[in-house]
Order: sequence, then structure tokens, then C-alpha cells
Amino acid sequence: MAQAGSVYPPLEDRPIKETICLFDVDETLTPARRAASPQMLQLLSALRHKCAIGYVGGSDLIKQQEQLGTPAINVTSLFDFCFAENGLTAFRLGQPLASASFIGWLGEDKYKQMVNFCLRYISEIDCPVKRGTFIEFRHGRELTNNTCRNGMINISPIGRNATVQERLEFNKFDDEHQIRQKFVAALKEKFPDFGLTFSIGGQISFDVFPTGWDKTYCLQHLEHEKEISGVNYKTIHFFGDKTHKGGNDYEIYEDSRTVGHAVNSPEDTMKAVRELFAL
Repeated sequence: MAQAGSVYPPLEDRPIKETICLFDVDETLTPARRAASPQMLQLLSALRHKCAIGYVGGSDLIKQQEQLGTPAINVTSLFDFCFAENGLTAFRLGQPLASASFIGWLGEDKYKQMVNFCLRYISEIDCPVKRGTFIEFRHGRELTNNTCRNGMINISPIGRNATVQERLEFNKFDDEHQIRQKFVAALKEKFPDFGLTFSIGGQISFDVFPTGWDKTYCLQHLEHEKEISGVNYKTIHFFGDKTHKGGNDYEIYEDSRTVGHAVNSPEDTMKAVRELFAL
């Protein structure tokens, strides 16, 4: 990306004051689990010269590096704020912020109960194909020193090792048979007192995390910015595709602290940004 080496104004000197644009990743900045286009990265760079930018996604930092960065460019250098795992792993201007531990909060015994239930449930699901990695414990790692940061878990009835074509086929199958919605309902019934939120996102899976640790979790980092640089982000634009109730963008899209923009593809996101900021 030609703009990767650009020198951006300090956060307090961006032309559009006290404003930040936050983006979901899959189907907002990139096709699901694929790389962002050069056109998208160029547009984000141009936007960053006007106001602060960041992303918030459920995946871990390694996956977001694959989608938004390059082998030569660290994703944390392309955004002012990087919020992996809904902000449980967070970076500001390339530097790590405080993280949180899911298993530390839930406890190992309860975690094992839930994992065992999920594995039994998945074994009884009848779907077109099944691949590997049905339960992924997301422990984000800093790209520089491999430091472990405990995050959330992601559950996939088909398995996260599915190919792009298998993901597309499962997504259509899920639309018809509501596999993920039924799975979430079963978990809510089985573990009503665990204090967990189940959030369907992407094409093949759903996230599990403590209630309150949805994508709104990242907003606390933005609120702390006034203590660091003096910037008080009064306008927080959020762009996401899963903004319906039960989708993993719903809570932050509806939050009173954000201005929500529902999009349905990276092309739709680029159109909205260009119109909103005259780019």
C-alpha cells in the first residue's frame, strides 16, 4: 500500500475534530476471511488524514493481520486503534493497551463444562460437511513477541478449517436450517447462569464471551483517550454488516455513543465513506 509510510497528523490535530471511524472487518472492510483490496486500504489511508480510524473485530490479531496487513506491514501501523477480540486485545498507535482474560473471568471448571457440551452437540449436528477446529479459544498474540492475551471462544458447527466454497455453502444451509441459532438457544438453556453472550457473525460460527464484552467493550479505550491526548471522541461512526439483533455488530451499532452505519459489503462501505467524508 503506497500510503503505508504516510505521516499522519497527531490524533489531536486531525482536521475533523473529536471524530473517529470504527469498522467491523469481515464483509465490511474485507470479504469474509479474505484480504482487503488495495482500493480499500488506500481509502482508509486517505480517511486517516482527516480523522482517527480503527477497526473492531471478533477474530484474534493474527487473523486480522492476514486480512488487513501484509508480510511487510504490521496491521497495527495501518490504524490508529486496533481492537481484536472486541477490544480484549487492543492497540493504540501500534502500542498494546490493557487486555482481559475470559477463562480467568469464567473459571476453568465452567469453561470445561461448556466445551464438553459443545463437542457433544456438534457431534449430533447433521450438516453437509464437517472440517477441523470446531471450537477455537481465541488467545490474541502480539505480532512482535508472541505474548498471549486470553480472549473469547469461537464455535463453528462446520469447523473453521472449511474452505471458502464450503463456508459459502454452509452459510446458505444455515440460512435455511438455522443451525447456529438453534445451537445458541441450546447453550442459553443449558448455561443460563454463566453470564455469557452468544453472538452470531460471519458465515460459519458464533462468538461466546462474558455479557458486556461485545464490541461495545472497545469504546472504553476511546473514552480513555481524553486522558492521554486530550481528545474527547464525541462522534464515533461505526460501520458493520451484522447489525441486526443477534448479530455481532448489533450492540455497538445500537449504542447511544455511536453513529451506526449498516453496510452489506466492502464496496458498500467504501461508498458510504466517500459520501460521508467527500473522498
